[in-house]
Amino acid sequence: VQLVQSGGGLVQPGGSLTLSCTASGFTMNYYSISWFRLAPGKEREGASCLSRTDGHIYYPDAPDSVKGRFTISEDVAKNTVYLQMNNLKPEDTAVYYCAASGLCGAGLYDYWGQGTQVTVSS
Repeated sequence: VQLVQSGGGLVQPGGSLTLSCTASGFTMNYYSISWFRLAPGKEREGASCLSRTDGHIYYPDAPDSVKGRFTISEDVAKNTVYLQMNNLKPEDTAVYYCAASGLCGAGLYDYWGQGTQVTVSS
């Protein structure tokens, strides 16, 4: 039972990147899926959360700078949730993690992905 991430890498400022989070051993659409990021010397920040309670997308603990640029989507058949990141900025550089939980923003997570590095640089 695990979450497997892919899709990170190096991108220029203003570019876009899509991260994938695929569940293995459980059905992802029974869980709310959150994305977080952790940059060196900074505290963990939220990036987005897909709620299974109401189907909405939330941004708990996310900086205002990601709202409007980051969004979540999913492919139920592939048991995969995506984080689409647009107009990337150098300050978006971080390791990004996905996590599965019952509720968005509750702080209790059942499964975590392994993390994937995103570097925004010219």
